[in-house]
Amino acid sequence: MKKELIEKSYQIAKEEYAALGVDTDKVLAEMDKINISLHCWQTDDVGGFEKPGSVLGGGGIQATGNFPGKAKTIEQMRSDLDKVMSLLPGKQRLNLHAIYGEFDGKLVDRDQIEPKHFQGWIDWAKKRGIGLDFNCTCFSHPLADDGFTLSSKNEKIRKFWVEHTKRCRAISAEMGKQLGTPAVHNIWIPDGMKDTPVDRNTLRKQLKKSLDEIFAVKYPKNHLKDSVESKLFGIGSESMVVGSHDFYLGYAIKNNILITLDNGHFHPTEQVGDKVSSILHFVDEILLHLTRGVRWDSDHVLTFNEELLLITQEIVRAKALNRVNIGLDFFDASLNRIGAYVIGTRSAQLAFMYALLEPFKTLVKFEEDGKNFERLALLELLKTMPFGAVYDYYCMKNKVPVGQDYIDEIVKYEKEVLLKR
Repeated sequence: MKKELIEKSYQIAKEEYAALGVDTDKVLAEMDKINISLHCWQTDDVGGFEKPGSVLGGGGIQATGNFPGKAKTIEQMRSDLDKVMSLLPGKQRLNLHAIYGEFDGKLVDRDQIEPKHFQGWIDWAKKRGIGLDFNCTCFSHPLADDGFTLSSKNEKIRKFWVEHTKRCRAISAEMGKQLGTPAVHNIWIPDGMKDTPVDRNTLRKQLKKSLDEIFAVKYPKNHLKDSVESKLFGIGSESMVVGSHDFYLGYAIKNNILITLDNGHFHPTEQVGDKVSSILHFVDEILLHLTRGVRWDSDHVLTFNEELLLITQEIVRAKALNRVNIGLDFFDASLNRIGAYVIGTRSAQLAFMYALLEPFKTLVKFEEDGKNFERLALLELLKTMPFGAVYDYYCMKNKVPVGQDYIDEIVKYEKEVLLKR
């Protein structure tokens, strides 16, 4: 897209938003503060590098599709991530799972992993001036085959996963220390039952016991942020998930840690956006995992839709951007994986920009004065405002492809790199 057209369109948009009392230049400055953590597992369909040719499954984790070109080595993964970041405005972060260490072809069980296995990722991130986030991997392992990890009644199994998670927190803290930005460590477990359980209470007692042991070790907050992630149900845990939203929300509030809100992990009629302004009154920060569920937690590529908009609007309206950590979580093997990243991340950025462009004070005044017609009318008019022109200008300022130009870049990479793997 031509520079002159982008600038002209932006000036028109700037004037239109100014008429509503919105300063688009200030919005662009705010956008620079929004760092989205890219999930590494979109590059390789949640395979990991514990052993050559890893293909993980279990715990409700499954990428569908066989589009060519998935990353098969850490070098390929880093190349793909570099390409993704070159097509995105602003700064991103990278979110790693524990199965993505550099194990030099040796089998290192998960209760034995150390910071040295992730030093390569720390060095990679340091060169790019970005932060890292981390996750324990409590699925796709022989000791998770019966469906229980941190909540297991088998003490050997429970202690194994406790040790694994302790080590993951230590790795996260080292990442934060070396990179100068705290790493968010997120705990998600697949524990649950396919059919009706009779002893939910003991399983949740076991999970609380495990979490208490894990969090007994303290790290500086400028190195590590801890978060726990709930789920409504999963494949193999349709009747009950031990780590429910109620369980983790209570634990997070009591222990002053983050709660993770994955908008694919709730009932389809629940609005995660509505939870934001409630939860932020009781915890210091939250972690978002943005995704797109189709009928269930199917982890489709994130798109610019009403669900995403409500989440971003509620964060911006609450003036809570500095209290929300933003991550993505989807894995789709049916399309170009680089394209999946770029679509998802740009959609998230566009949603935050849309929210920042909202004339909030005017809307609140209408609401407080009982002018419900005026409020609804303005909300509808905002849908056709030229927010896309503001985002195009933001991309141009950041020297990344504007509009559909990124499609050509990805197709070129596909032909030159992906299809040759």
